[in-house]
Amino acid sequence: MSISADSTTHESVAAENAVPEPTPEEATQLEQLYQDFEAGNLIPLWTEIADLMPMVPSPKAVPYVWRWNDLYPLAARAGDLVPVGRGGERRAIALANPGLGGTPYATPTLWAAIQYLGAHETAPEHRHSQNAFRFVVEGEGVWTVVNGDPVAMRRGDFLLTPGWNFHGHHNDTDQPMAWIDGLDIPFVHYADAGFFEFGTERVTDEATPDVSRSERLWAHPGLRPLSGLQDTVNSPIAAYRWEHTDAALREQLLLEDEGHPATVSQGHAAVRYTNPTTGGDVMPTIRAEFHRLRAGASTEAVREVGSSVWQVFEGRGTVVLNGESKVLEKGDLFVVPSWQEWSLHAESEFDLFRFSDAPIFERLNFNRTYIEGRNK
Repeated sequence: MSISADSTTHESVAAENAVPEPTPEEATQLEQLYQDFEAGNLIPLWTEIADLMPMVPSPKAVPYVWRWNDLYPLAARAGDLVPVGRGGERRAIALANPGLGGTPYATPTLWAAIQYLGAHETAPEHRHSQNAFRFVVEGEGVWTVVNGDPVAMRRGDFLLTPGWNFHGHHNDTDQPMAWIDGLDIPFVHYADAGFFEFGTERVTDEATPDVSRSERLWAHPGLRPLSGLQDTVNSPIAAYRWEHTDAALREQLLLEDEGHPATVSQGHAAVRYTNPTTGGDVMPTIRAEFHRLRAGASTEAVREVGSSVWQVFEGRGTVVLNGESKVLEKGDLFVVPSWQEWSLHAESEFDLFRFSDAPIFERLNFNRTYIEGRNK
């Protein structure tokens, strides 16, 4: 029997193995026993096992969709009313999963937000233990300065701010700009592993180069500088540029047209952003990918341990979350909690950015994927 179809529960097993009711004397002793447990800050497993060890993951987070056409106007209003600067640090508005009781978390391990920086504004530098990235769905004109290296932010770019790197942002244009931030804030908070430190009041380098120093050194396909032969925990590349992502996806689909194996499935091209020193994920707690579906293409229905957040970069399509279909357009974001079924269907060519907590679960050997009809 497949793991998703198994109807066995703790309650059903308990019902099949019922024990006799306690005698009045035993009932009195049991009541006293439980009172003594409570007084000693103790809880017996047998009363909690269904919650502590569910038959399959039972997340409190729920699948949910946030509309870009709702998010951006709200961020713009905040730009008019809420200053950015020391103390509040960032004009970032977190996606709060409705199932997580008002916490500013997209999932129990992932934080996602829309960040908005007005014309000629600067977000001062700071650093923290949490790993972070930026993904730009539209606009340009902001430079993020990471450990003194100014990095241009443009549409389609994926930009890294690994943990404990000083970083700030400055907008050198007359137009505002918004993007999404992704961090492992909930995971770090739960693990009590967070540190934070203020940096300079502005940024350490207000230059506006087209190409960052890290890209000049590291972002050459298949080539590694001999000055950087030691493996690094995080990718040394500050920005993964859209032109390279777009070209990689385009070529996968062209190779498919020519009859060569190149795509994940029919009409579905995908890439993973990687650390060139290890070939692994860009950061130890966050995986990032980009997916492109041809018009009319669909993915299989998938369940995975761990959670993910997606943003539509371009096109129109549908996501099916636990059997419920949601139409998606440019900028829309949706969250897939652990072990919740999802699939995608493209109406037009459909481009989506995805980030997840997969590296955490793979390192702990808790990762598991179920595809209907394929896995048992």
